[in-house]
Amino acid sequence: MVFRGLGLQIVLPSSSNTFQQSWIASGRILFLIAVSGLGAIGLVVLSALWAGTESDAAALDRQRQLVNARLREQVDQVAHVIGQFGNGYLARVYPAALSTEGSSGLDAVLTAAAGSAIGQTAMSAFGYDQAFVVDEKAQLLMLADAQTEKRYRWMRPLFLPLIQDARFGVRRSTALNERTPSSMEARLASAAHSNRALANLMRLEGRPTIVGVVAINEAAGGQRQPMRQFLIVVRFIDGAALDELSRQQGLNGARFARTADADENEVAFQIDATANGEPIGFIVWRPDLPGSRVIGRLMPALSIAALVIAILFSVLLVRLRRSLGELKKSELHARQLALHDVLTDLPNRALFAMRFDECLAETQNSTERSAVALLDLDRFKAVNDTFGHAAGDELIRMAAERIRSLLRPGDTLARLGGDEFALLLRDIKDHDHVLPAICEAIVAELGKPFPLLRGEAVARVGGSIGVTVVPDAGRNADDIMRYADVALYEAKMGGRGQWRLYSPSMDGGRNARDILKNELREVLAKGMASDGPHADPVSNRPDFGSLEVYYQTVHRAEAGYAASGAEALVRWRHSQRGLLTPASFIPVAEEGGLIDALGFWVLREACRAACKWPEDTFVAVNVSPAQLRRPNFAEEVFAVLEESGLQPSRLELELTESSLIEDNSDVYTVLKSLRSRGVQVSLDDFGTGFSCLSHLLRFDIDRIKIDRSFVSQLGTKANGAAIIGAIVALSRNLGISTTAEGVETDYQRDFLAALGCTDLQGYFFSKPVPIGELDSFRKAESAAGLLTTARGAVA
Repeated sequence: MVFRGLGLQIVLPSSSNTFQQSWIASGRILFLIAVSGLGAIGLVVLSALWAGTESDAAALDRQRQLVNARLREQVDQVAHVIGQFGNGYLARVYPAALSTEGSSGLDAVLTAAAGSAIGQTAMSAFGYDQAFVVDEKAQLLMLADAQTEKRYRWMRPLFLPLIQDARFGVRRSTALNERTPSSMEARLASAAHSNRALANLMRLEGRPTIVGVVAINEAAGGQRQPMRQFLIVVRFIDGAALDELSRQQGLNGARFARTADADENEVAFQIDATANGEPIGFIVWRPDLPGSRVIGRLMPALSIAALVIAILFSVLLVRLRRSLGELKKSELHARQLALHDVLTDLPNRALFAMRFDECLAETQNSTERSAVALLDLDRFKAVNDTFGHAAGDELIRMAAERIRSLLRPGDTLARLGGDEFALLLRDIKDHDHVLPAICEAIVAELGKPFPLLRGEAVARVGGSIGVTVVPDAGRNADDIMRYADVALYEAKMGGRGQWRLYSPSMDGGRNARDILKNELREVLAKGMASDGPHADPVSNRPDFGSLEVYYQTVHRAEAGYAASGAEALVRWRHSQRGLLTPASFIPVAEEGGLIDALGFWVLREACRAACKWPEDTFVAVNVSPAQLRRPNFAEEVFAVLEESGLQPSRLELELTESSLIEDNSDVYTVLKSLRSRGVQVSLDDFGTGFSCLSHLLRFDIDRIKIDRSFVSQLGTKANGAAIIGAIVALSRNLGISTTAEGVETDYQRDFLAALGCTDLQGYFFSKPVPIGELDSFRKAESAAGLLTTARGAVA
């Protein structure tokens, strides 16, 4: 009972801490996703608002530019119109003065009546608000009433600079033609040359006004001008002119204001004087803002869309969080299954190894004492053989509960496999009192009757315990477990139902494992010698019994349930200890390097027996990891097949998944060579170890054997049926056969057949029997031909 697997390095963090850390990390990720989603929605809305704002700004700037351009256009229009008017009037009224150089200067002076006529003509024909005829000093040269003269006196100071500019333009027109003018001179010269008129924006009587001036009499070239006369026209732009501007430019509700008193929905455009750039006033209107209009129309739809997206995103986050929670729970459950026994929910071999390693590391530099105990149920096999595996599993669960109830909170109880348990008792300060109390309580509790099968059966098994103290017995894990195993063997040899504490004296020639190892070596040597070509019938070798191969049939899951093969199970009929199962000596064979010889012997015996079975049957033989690591293992198998005459397709080698994990590349090479010759490969106890789906494809598995622990749960737990159904569905999709082990009842048989299992095996059909008692494969024409499937030679 060597505690194998302590050397396996399994790096698995604490499940609860890992789950909490993963949950926090997932929460942070969800928070970032939520913030990102809300940020994206906000960015879309802000982008729409920004686009609308930019569109409004561009539209407003365009309207301002149009208003400014329209005002400049009106100023230029006034200058152009009065210039044409002045020229046309002079040509009509003074034709002689314009064509005759000798004309008298007095002829170029207009009378007051003529000036009044010109002013009336300008207002009536061109729609100016006011027109004045003045001299060079801005004195009126026209007939006017008192109110008009009074009004003009207020305007006269504002007209003088404009008249001066007009005079300058006329006087310089000739001189500018003789030299290169500056920009200002060129503008004035151009105006003087074309129509001799000027127009400016200014404020008159508090109102924005366009004032134009043009000379209406001018002496012919070179003649002295006795009196210069000018026509001044006035157009207010805050009345009809503003209305016209509003209609042309689409200025809603345009009005003139002296200050920028625009309301919330209005904009103000400043009007500057042409001469000095001083503010004249403001044109206020309600601008046409297409961006705001579009946003106003789209905002309800955008709001609804944003709300819908936010709701959908929230639902998605909730579902995602729930899915992550379920995934984390599933991960936690998977970790639980990876480190706990399926049948008892106790820590398994891997978790016990981790805790034992932690214990050794902590006790290296401390005075703390701990204890390791190996526990084995007595007469457990008899319960299995008598009442079936379902009763055996129930016994295991009840025994685990009884032992666990006697332990302290910090102690560890693990199930190593079968009826083997391991105990790790931490902080045994006074082991002279604590250890006996715990061990005696466990032995007493296991000695009580176990009601099984709902009270239909009662089993009395008992238990034996081997204990060693850490670090008194040593600091190496393998040595400590070996000492506990030696103590357990002493307890069993002493009559069972007791416990033993390891002492160095137990190693003196009475080491159970060494004794059993030497006896097995003698049995194998005797068996090989008897099969050799020069076998000596008389041998002086000691008699420790002989090895036998038992066969348990495998049946097709179809009408009639005919036998399709058999599994080979090795037994050791010891001369003093009776019939030993593989659990008693296989670990010893592996430790002592005898597993290769033992496996070869079983393989040869099984192939010889299967040659007498019907052609459509197979024999299954267990193969240990040590055998698979042998480079020439495939050649040995081919040699046995050739010697026995068995077709390779009728041989099925059963592997455990641990053998595939230990040496992946070498095992792949060996299995590839075997399958190239037609040898079948099956995976035993699928789902109970380190199951990896890639093994099914990489190693080209032909058959999956469903462990009896799942079959035993049929009718009692829904999980068992779900797991078996999943395995069968997977196998069917991959084209792999399935064999369900541990079939005990007709209900299990029918249910497994309905699920789709291809083959069934268990006590319901047949117990493992010697070759002489196997009658499932007897041929109709000959009672001597036995058909058996030797599977699991080293099981």
